[in-house]
Amino acid sequence: MNNFQYSRATDIADAIRLLAADRGAKLIAGGTNLIDLMKENVERPSRLIDISRLPLRDIEETSDGGLRIGALVPNSDLAYHPLVEQRYPLLAGAILAGASAQLRNMASVGGNLMQRTRCAYFYDTATPCNKREPGSGCSAIDGLNRNHAILGTSASCIATNPSDMSVALAALGALVHVAGPSGQRTIALADFHRLPEDKPHVDTNLGTGEIIAAVELPKHGFARNYSYLKIRDRLSYAFALVSVAAALELDGNAISEARLALGGVAHKPWRSLEAEAALRGRAATPDHFSRAADLLLHGATARAHNRFKIELAHRAIVRTLIQAASATPQSQAHKKIA
Repeated sequence: MNNFQYSRATDIADAIRLLAADRGAKLIAGGTNLIDLMKENVERPSRLIDISRLPLRDIEETSDGGLRIGALVPNSDLAYHPLVEQRYPLLAGAILAGASAQLRNMASVGGNLMQRTRCAYFYDTATPCNKREPGSGCSAIDGLNRNHAILGTSASCIATNPSDMSVALAALGALVHVAGPSGQRTIALADFHRLPEDKPHVDTNLGTGEIIAAVELPKHGFARNYSYLKIRDRLSYAFALVSVAAALELDGNAISEARLALGGVAHKPWRSLEAEAALRGRAATPDHFSRAADLLLHGATARAHNRFKIELAHRAIVRTLIQAASATPQSQAHKKIA
């Protein structure tokens, strides 16, 4: 039995105070990831701070036509919200491609952003893992690494970020609003998660005592030409080997705006501004999509068991862009299944 203290935050300021006062404390809302980690002795918080009753469940339009999503909005509520379905179907499709219906009912937006990697060695406390114990080593590098990263890796860690929602948010250019002891600030979703470098145990750029208050979507949701493709070992309840979020703005067959993000390949959602720029002003053709895939995958490094991911990702990028350009999104199939 792991001993821990339990506190229920009365408001955001109280949650910040409790979190800042105890470096070993963890926030809990739906608990779909944290409880699993506690059962496996991967996480052993000194205190659980229950934020499930804080007033962070609203989905509201912003003054500039975007959408502000409270950190405690359940994933299911977000995916099926009329404004999200109409304006940001890329996000809805990505959410419905993740986990199971039961987990989506419990998991919160903020919790989804904060979930830890699903690396088997991270969960196995009998093996060395720099994410659990900095400096102990990375068992995955010379171990079974079929599911591991090919981009943005380091000598300390080759784990991947497991979130589907984050991939779509990165492509859409979402912002994360956080609150902490020093006040409020905003972090671009693309900068929210960190690459492992020499500190793989630090997953995000949140500061001490900071919590996620909301996620903001910009006005432009690419509601027509988009697609989210998730390639996995089985159709449901499995993490991505490779996932692709693609969104295009077309003028006839010419691309005026492009967004691309990958999941399942790095420690964070992987986006390349260079790859997106290479598509602008070009015709929406497989050849141009293939060139963008080359740029997005530039620098990819394979390990013993995941070399297939490079070619798989390249093909997936091209296929997803073709789906987006033809307005036949893969994510519609996930929505029907859900």
